[in-house]
Amino acid sequence: MKKLIILLVIFFVVNTVSNAQKTKAGPHDFGRMWTFENPPKTWLKKAYDFTPDDKWFDDVRMSALRMSTGCSASFVSPNGLIMTNHHCSRDAVLEAQKEGENILEDGFFANTLADERKVSSVYFEQLTMLADITGEMNKLMNESKADNLEAKEGEAMDSIKSYYRSLEPWKNLRLQIVKYYSGVKYSIYGYKKYKDIRLVAIPEADIAFYGGDPDNFTYPRYDVDFTFWRAYDEEGKPVNSSDNYFKFNVAGAKENELVFVIGNPASTERYRTVDQLKWDRKYRYPMTLDFLGTLREHLQEKYDKNPSDELLNMIFGLSNSEKAYTGIYNGLKNPDLFNRKVEIENMVRKKYKGEDYWQELKNIYDTLAPKSWAIMLLGPSPMRGNTLMLMHSLYKYEEMLKSGASADDLDDMKNQISYMINQIGNDDDKFYTTMTFDLIKKYVPENNKEVNNLFDGKSGKEFSELLLKKSKFLKGDKWKKILDSKPDKFLKNKDLLLKAARVLIPQYKNASEAFNSTASSRKDLEGKIAQQYFKYFGSDLPPDATFTLRISDGIVKGYDFNGTKAPYKTSFFGMYDKNYSFDHKYPWSLPERWNYPPYELLQQPLDFVSTNDIIGGNSGSAIINKNKEVVGLIFDGNIESLPGNFIYDEEYNRAVSVHAGGIYAALKYIYHAKRLMKELVPER
Repeated sequence: MKKLIILLVIFFVVNTVSNAQKTKAGPHDFGRMWTFENPPKTWLKKAYDFTPDDKWFDDVRMSALRMSTGCSASFVSPNGLIMTNHHCSRDAVLEAQKEGENILEDGFFANTLADERKVSSVYFEQLTMLADITGEMNKLMNESKADNLEAKEGEAMDSIKSYYRSLEPWKNLRLQIVKYYSGVKYSIYGYKKYKDIRLVAIPEADIAFYGGDPDNFTYPRYDVDFTFWRAYDEEGKPVNSSDNYFKFNVAGAKENELVFVIGNPASTERYRTVDQLKWDRKYRYPMTLDFLGTLREHLQEKYDKNPSDELLNMIFGLSNSEKAYTGIYNGLKNPDLFNRKVEIENMVRKKYKGEDYWQELKNIYDTLAPKSWAIMLLGPSPMRGNTLMLMHSLYKYEEMLKSGASADDLDDMKNQISYMINQIGNDDDKFYTTMTFDLIKKYVPENNKEVNNLFDGKSGKEFSELLLKKSKFLKGDKWKKILDSKPDKFLKNKDLLLKAARVLIPQYKNASEAFNSTASSRKDLEGKIAQQYFKYFGSDLPPDATFTLRISDGIVKGYDFNGTKAPYKTSFFGMYDKNYSFDHKYPWSLPERWNYPPYELLQQPLDFVSTNDIIGGNSGSAIINKNKEVVGLIFDGNIESLPGNFIYDEEYNRAVSVHAGGIYAALKYIYHAKRLMKELVPER
């Protein structure tokens, strides 16, 4: 009886959780990354009873910045003070480092204005002008006599840019034209550039990236991930940003409070069709993940034997990418998320039965699917091994012989082959080559007899070793005699490397031709599909991210995870708890000055989460309240947010921010940065 009760309880819990995760498909599956030329006024009124006017949106837009490193930022004082993330700045700040200093290890805080250090490689851009130019673009494209859509579009864009450059408010701005919904909408943006940028403050890397790779894309988090820069004008004085900056709110946001992320999300793929996502799930992500994971393990082995900062950075970069792709891949395998994509696609297809562009696109992908392994695994790249690159060169040389190329062209090709041969045989190249052959073996279709016969049941390592053992191209200078032989003799040569090139490279060329020849058709169909969605949902549908300025609304809110609840905010207490729980070991170790903290610091909030829709590029974005006050600084998303590449899920998707109070507490109790504190919060 006891066992029966337990089983019934388990059944009830599992089904309750399963049903709770089933969310109905809707327009917000495409996210809430709204553009400023089409702000979500109706939605904000309906969802939050908040009705900001045009001036509110203009002030918010003008306070935000885009950083040259691919991140977002914002003005946070009337004197050109700029806030962004540490991880957006860590490479650039090395330029400010003087002999004997280690800014990443020790941090940097300028005590006076004169101490702020210029970094020439960094600049920020402010979106000062914008306009919807859809009508102008359509008119010019209709009038154009160019013979294809791309040329018509290019002509129209050039004409419009030329016109806007002549308008007074747009002069001296960098102009950018962005296409939304695959051509349903066009916008032009004008950016003011701030080039004289100086470093004001940056904490130690260990505290900014606390928890390192294990904690990356997770929550609860305890990162102090910020940097302060300052923009200077042409006269060498701090920029006057008094009209457009976010005031600093140390109290931050309360649970369930409405907040906005103002930043530049880089790229999403939320308009990909179900069949495209199936292709991603079967080919794109598994192959990419196998490559990243194998490479990371190899570099980790090298690092364990001979540690270096360069290797460590490479390992982190690969781990970061691997986690991101894994999150997307797992999202594609999640029935709830994927079925929502199916549901919303069917909803729109049913409405426009006579225009089934989805089926046309599916037909193309059905023809491409058998060639997917070749396009992804056989391209010439050092990361695929120099042996494969040599195969490409040898195959090209053979084709040149067949076509009767000139002696000079053949000599140039011989020199290229000679160079490639000298790059083969070291440990790294053996690894890359073996990895490539292993992946080919894993993903080549069973019915591809030509490739499978080539490997003859051998593993990637075995085939790689066989090439080194048997091919004369890889034995001293014997390759010279082969290349110098007459064309007929070369074409009859049965060297194993030539045999492999004759099998593998045509497979790549055939796949490449198939993908390239259908690119225009696929792009055209993707545009028509996006237009169908736009016709169905109208302006309630935000466009995919394009690393242009967006506003995303959300609520400060925790969520259920790992059988418990994630709180909406963390504290410095939690950071020190992790430090002690992991016995002060990296990546939960603390910089020296963070030891023995005052009790007042421990009570302060550190990081928090909200339901705002973000993606890569949003790092460094200000998160503000309705009063246009900074309550936090975006630096990451949780692991559940990673499927956000193709779908937005408000239930579990969370943006992770440094709390404004956490930044201020660090400045006050650890860095004693009184000048910066006073600038951020003058009234304190």
